[in-house]
Order: sequence, then structure tokens, then C-alpha cells
Amino acid sequence: MTNNISLVSLSKHLESFDAIICFSHLRWDFVFQRPQHLMTRFSKAIPVYFFEEPVVSDGAHLPHLEIRREDAVTIATPQLPPGLSESDTVDAQRVLLDSLLAQHSINRALLWYYTPLSLTFSDHLAPAATVYDCMDELTGFLGAPCERLRSSEKQLMARTKVVFAGGHSLFKAKKKLHENTHAFPSSVDTKHFGAARQKLTEPADQAEIPHPRLGFYGVIDERMDVDLIAKLAALRPDWHIVLVGPVVKISLETLPKAANIHYLGSKTYGELPAYISSWDVAIMPFAINDATRFISPTKTPEYLAAGRPVVSTPIVDVVNDYGRKDLVAIAADAAGFAKEINQIIDSKESNDWLSRVDSTLAKLSWDTTCERMMKCVADTLDEEATAPVLAPASKLFNLAAKPFDYLIVGAGFAGAVLAERLAAGSGKRVLLVDRRPHIGGNAYDYYNDAGILVHRYGPHIFHTNAERIWKYLSRFTTWRPYEHRVLANINSKLLPIPINLTTINTLYKLNLSSEGMQVFLAQRAEEPETIRTAKDVVLAAVGRDLYEKFFEGYTRKQWGVDPSKLDKSVTARIPTRTNTDDRYFGDTYQAMPKCGYTRLFENMLDHPNIKVMVNTDYREIVKSFRHDRLIYTGPVDEFFDYRFGRLPYRSLSFRHVTLDRPQFQPTAVVNYPSTDVPYTRITEYKYLTGQTHDQTSISYETPCDEGDPYYPVPNPENAVLYKKYETLAAKTPGVWFAGRLATYRYYNMDQVVAQSLALYSQLSELDGSLAQDERTKQSIVA
Repeated sequence: MTNNISLVSLSKHLESFDAIICFSHLRWDFVFQRPQHLMTRFSKAIPVYFFEEPVVSDGAHLPHLEIRREDAVTIATPQLPPGLSESDTVDAQRVLLDSLLAQHSINRALLWYYTPLSLTFSDHLAPAATVYDCMDELTGFLGAPCERLRSSEKQLMARTKVVFAGGHSLFKAKKKLHENTHAFPSSVDTKHFGAARQKLTEPADQAEIPHPRLGFYGVIDERMDVDLIAKLAALRPDWHIVLVGPVVKISLETLPKAANIHYLGSKTYGELPAYISSWDVAIMPFAINDATRFISPTKTPEYLAAGRPVVSTPIVDVVNDYGRKDLVAIAADAAGFAKEINQIIDSKESNDWLSRVDSTLAKLSWDTTCERMMKCVADTLDEEATAPVLAPASKLFNLAAKPFDYLIVGAGFAGAVLAERLAAGSGKRVLLVDRRPHIGGNAYDYYNDAGILVHRYGPHIFHTNAERIWKYLSRFTTWRPYEHRVLANINSKLLPIPINLTTINTLYKLNLSSEGMQVFLAQRAEEPETIRTAKDVVLAAVGRDLYEKFFEGYTRKQWGVDPSKLDKSVTARIPTRTNTDDRYFGDTYQAMPKCGYTRLFENMLDHPNIKVMVNTDYREIVKSFRHDRLIYTGPVDEFFDYRFGRLPYRSLSFRHVTLDRPQFQPTAVVNYPSTDVPYTRITEYKYLTGQTHDQTSISYETPCDEGDPYYPVPNPENAVLYKKYETLAAKTPGVWFAGRLATYRYYNMDQVVAQSLALYSQLSELDGSLAQDERTKQSIVA
């Protein structure tokens, strides 16, 4: 999704709030429309919690919240046991909402309503501000509780200072009920849908459908004129009608069926341009009824951005906004549709029409709408509405009034630890930014669509021998004891790695003792004159056959070079054991954060002196937010604009798959050393998290040269190049470098934490020296 919103502008408008709580009648992953567009953009500058309607589940013995994340937006879905009364349902949602606010220390919330009915369980809150974003007239929908909606809307109108209407006709209706109502019709991501103007790869389920194609995507419900569809299909059996989207609230039996009508089901937002790309005409066959009286269809500008000619029934906002400008053809019935479509097919696409389309759409970007909405909120914020939601103290940052002590770039372990220590340990004000849409760096984990907790960037297993690191991180998480085990697929046999007694006996069909294994390895070891490379280390430890079977292919895939070209530190990390200990690590402390790494990071950064901005390139904001010092944890060569050339970093590609079975493999990770397959390992995440689930999620990990940098490539040539950057970094005033990428070290997580704590100590000493100097100056002046 294209996202070019001004972070500086948005942050200024949002500086009075510490979170947005969005109440929606639409589920996040139902269809991607107005709430998703806006909340995704807001989440670049402020935490956003999307509170869905409850799900009644037989598996929910007690009410609880199911939490998952979509990029930077937190989706909270109440899971309720069956049989609750209406009042108990309201009470349960109220308790779950309060617990969410308390858990995340949300003190000054901006409440954003899409349905007035959510007021029944949120009316006890005293937010910093309230927005009613009325995208539809819900009372017109099939089966809607009209009286309850009208009553709740009246109460919501009395509480809010600003109302947004999803179209001009809806604006006219709501303006009568609230004087501070603003029209914000459907906007568009022109870059996303503009891709359809080029010939895109045909989706498989559409590729065999003949032309001409008349396409529609969206929810298929009581708003669609199914009679018009049936008649149009009968009038022109040589035209093929493609209907993409979920069918809801109406019976499948009522839908027209013909050889030239094709129902393709739901598609993701990302898939839509590929479908539109090969449509000859886009259609909007809406019925004219109560449900469509005030609609301003989002698909109108999206179809136009895709360069598709559009034919629509006479929906008021479509006629006024597009029909009168000759951008959309209007027809009232099947015969009219056939006439307009026929004219479009027979005529050539007009450059003048496309030019007028682009001129109109230039004013309708979601980014612009997002900023304009927040300006309205800021302009109309009632100065008296300052009561906190749950706590007396506010976490408000006045970004313009007071500078930050530190700007920290990167919200992985290095950046987060330093932010926490500087804020909590030294009282510093910290702005932490990350260009990814989340905190946690490569340790970020999330609940996928199946509800399984997975690591987006591959398995991260915590282990350390350092008690102080263990105790420090234990402030932010409880732990699940876990000892990591890995098997290697060697000629279809699964053998323990690191190599141990079981490995040798199984591989060679032996029955050696520990002493016998020592002799076995000594006889095969190839001791070089000097151990310099990763290959030397392994040959000296286990000999050539085991090197070739377990290490050579795996290392080549992982690093992209032969082991003889890598520093010895790469393979020196992997032990060889002459007993049956099959643990991958031998550290004193081995465990996984009980609620996941992302929760650990959230707890670590939950401090009033820390402001977090994700989806943010620090270069965009470095001059906008005053700060005294900068800590950088990204690639060091990038910081200096590759002055001496690019440092080689290795990247990874992950293919995440969810399987309809409880278990896939016998342990968390299986390595694939053979170069016959491109990936290096398969991870099954339920082993790491201890989660119980009927399905399982795995990831295939494939190293590559292109993509986000994951770890440096250690060899003598790269060390020489890094030394130039290290010298330059040491001479750069006011900037400190930390973490794997910035110091070009292949660190484990505990080593990054230790490095960050050491840097914090240095900074604390520096601050102490500066403070002493200032006191000395003052005494001299006195």
C-alpha cells in the first residue's frame, strides 16, 4: 500500500494523544476500506488499537481478548463464551476494553467510532477527544437494529466535537444533527490501483474467462441489484460478468446464475489490481434502496485510478461527483448498462478522459484525507476535555515545546534497551524511530491469520550465560523454559546438530562410547598449520566427511561464499559434543518470552519519556525534532552514504505457511545442508512458543543477497572496509553506533543487550562529566 503521508504534520496533529482506539462494526480483514486505510496511516505516528465486535466461541470458557497485529495496528477481538445475556455481553466488553487500556498505559485516548453501538460499553471513558467517522448510514442496512442505532448515534453526537461523513449526501444528512460535520468522501491509493494500467499477470481463476469482461469487486449483499445482473447477462451472453468479493446477508440461492456470470470469492487488497487490469469495463450495479441512499463507493475512484471505464447505477454521490463530469457512465437498468458498455467497448480509450480522471483523483489521496481529518480534530479539540481515561498522569509529549535528549534509530534490541535505560535510568527524553512498521527489529513476532504466534523474521531463541542480562530482561517478561534442539536432514536422515555421540553412531551405524567418539574424530581431523577460516575450524574438529555433510553446503547457502572465505568465528560458535547432549545451546539461561518478543519490547518501551515512531525513516524527521544526541543501530555504511563502498550484509527470505495439521516435523528446526534445496532450514513455531493449536505454522528460510540486511559477512576484506567506517564513526560528534549492523558484528541477542548496556554506562559517565563541568563553570562564575 502506498503511504507517503507527512509524519511531521501528522505527529503535530496527534501530539495531544497517546493512542487511537477505533471501534468498528467491520472486521479488519473483511475488506480493506476506509477504516483500514486511515488507521494504517495513523499508526505511523501513534499506537492504534482496532477494537472489533465480539466473537462468540465455544472454546472461550471466560471472556478474553484475542490480540494480533497487522503491521503497526493492534487488532483486539473480544472472545466471549456462549450464553451470555445482553447486559453480560456489554459488561464483558467493558472489562476487556479497560484491561487493554490499562495494560498499555493509555491515558489520553482519541476514541474513533465507526458504529455508535460501541458506545454501550465505552460510554464510561473520559477520552481526550472523540471522533464519529460516519462512513455509512447503518440504519439502512438489512437487519440493522434501527432504533438502537438512532438512540446510540444521538448520544454519540452529543459527546463528540467533530463528525466526519463518508460522502456528500451523507454529509447533508448528518450536518443537520451536528454543526461540526465535515465531508470526507471515499479517497484512493492511486499508486496501488494505478499499477492496473499496465498489463499485470492474470490471476489463475480469471485467466480462462473470455472477453469482454465486466468486472465488480466488493461486498455482495443487499446493495447489489441482482436482477440487473441477471438481465444484463441474458441480454449479452457474449459478455462475461466477473464478481469478486464475499457474499453476506443474502442467500447464495438468490444470486443469478449463468454461464457468463463468474463468482470468484474474496480477494486481498493487494490482489485487486491484477484482477482489474484485464477487465474491459468496471461496473457498479447497485440497487437503489435504503442501503444505498447515502453511499459513496470507495471502488469508484479505485476503478478510475486503474484506468478502467466505469458504468454505475444512479447512486447520488456517484452521479454528482463523477457522472456530471463525464468520468463515469450512468445507467438505470440492464438495457442502459448494455448500451453504455457497448459504446465503451466500441470506442478507444480517450487520453482526455484519463487526464481528467487523474486531475480529479489528485485531490482524493488517503494521505491527504488522513492529514485533513487530523487537522480538523486538532482544530476542534475541546481544551476542557483533558480528563485521562484510566490514570491521573498523562504520557503526552509536546514535541514542539521541548527537545529530545536522544534520537535513537532502530527499535530492535540495541535501540530499545538504550531507550529504556536512558529514559528509566537517567530520566532522558527519547524519540525512538524505526522504518519498519513495528518495534522489535528482527525479533518481532505476531499472531498470524490462524491465530498462531510466529516470528516474522525467523526463529529467535534466547540464551545467555550472563546473569545480569537475564535479570535485566526479566523486568519486561516472564519466561517459558525452553531448550532448543535442531536436526539436520542428511540424505533423508534426521540427525542431531551440533554433532554429538548420537549423530556419529546413527550416521555411521556404530556403537561408540564418548571416549570412542573422541578417537573417531581425532583420526579424521585435518589440522591446518593455522586456523584462519570457518572451513579450518570444522576440518580441525570433525574432519572432511562431516564437514561436507553438515557444514559445507549449509554455510555456502547461508553466507553466499565458500567457508574457506569466511572468518573462523562463523563456525567456532558451533560445538562438537562427545556425549548425547542434543541441546543446540549449552548456556545457563535458556528460555522464550512467555507472551512473545513483541510484548517484551512493548513493556520495555512503556515509559512516559519514550516516544516511538514506526514506519519512519529517521532522515525524514531528523531535522524536524530537536535532539541533543543520536544513537544509530542501522547499517553503518548507509549512515555515511556508502562513502567507502557498500559493506556486504546477508539477507533472508521467509515463506510462511500454515498447515491444517497439528505437527509438521519432530523438532522446532530442521536444517537442510544440501545445496539441492534452496532453503537452509524449516522452523515450526509452536515448539518455540508452547502454543496448543489444531493447525501449525512453519517457515522456509532462504538466504539471499538482496533485501533487508540481517547480519554482516565476516571475512578479512570486509573487516578492512569496516575499519574505515569505524574510524569515521569515531570522529562523528554527537553520534553513537550500536548493534549488529552499526558495529558490523555477528552478535547473538544477549550480546547486543550487553553491548547496549555498556554503551549506556559510557553515556551515563559522559553525562556525569558534563554535569560536573557545568557545576564547576557555575561555581567559577559565582
